[in-house]
Amino acid sequence: MAVEKTSNEKVPDSCPHCGNRLSSWQQVLLKVDRAIVCKNCWYRILLEVNPEEKENNQDKKNNSTNKA
Repeated sequence: MAVEKTSNEKVPDSCPHCGNRLSSWQQVLLKVDRAIVCKNCWYRILLEVNPEEKENNQDKKNNSTNKA
């Protein structure tokens, strides 16, 4: 079973717009999808992707498809 590295990226525990507390499940979805909508105020919470991290992920995808 492969274990993926988790980034040191900070996932907010509450909505930055209205302060409504996000559930742990919403925090997981935000970390995976990098976007979620607050159920209280309908504010769209987006996590930024670092350009370096984005390039590394693309390189990994290219290397894995080239090997196959």
